[in-house]
Amino acid sequence: MFFVFCLWRVPSLQQTVIRYFTSNSASKVLCSPMLLSIFSHFSLFHMAANMYVLWSFFSSIVNILGQEQSMAVYLSAGVISNLVSYVCKFATGRYGPSLGASGAIMTVLATVYTKIPEGRLAIIFLLMFTFTAGNALKAIITMDTAGTILGWKFFDHAAHLGGAVFGIWYITYGHELTWKNREPLVRIWHEMRTNGPKREIAGGI
Repeated sequence: MFFVFCLWRVPSLQQTVIRYFTSNSASKVLCSPMLLSIFSHFSLFHMAANMYVLWSFFSSIVNILGQEQSMAVYLSAGVISNLVSYVCKFATGRYGPSLGASGAIMTVLATVYTKIPEGRLAIIFLLMFTFTAGNALKAIITMDTAGTILGWKFFDHAAHLGGAVFGIWYITYGHELTWKNREPLVRIWHEMRTNGPKREIAGGI
């Protein structure tokens, strides 16, 4: 992410970065930016805020789903949240580029909040006020639904909403439908990663 952040600072590369690292439903390049844009942040504050939230919650989703599954969900969430953004932009005619990991991070939050709805949360600098994860998820969905309908432009609310809904769906149904069917393949991968390839030792006379 920091590498892409630095690319934004090179004037001769900005058109390439805009083409491939921003999600824009009006662009000629639609598919690869759906994934690549989650690694793209123009503002240092935007990148720092997203990375802080991801760092705060990614260990929780790893505890719930495991490392490989968590990474697969995160990357899939980036694509799905951007797809939802595309659809909403086409439907409303409100075109414009989006970038950042917020949609995928919303999936991480929604997954953890759905799995542990009674967990207590607090806002940084306001630690005296706490609330449950379930209530936080409801507030996020309400705000992003309103932002999507009313066309608020400060965030890509459609991508946020798509990420949150994907997270709820995945932890409720998707895990059983997709990942558990891949357990034999994951087991083989774990064995290969842990033990390494077996080497035959040839004896000589």
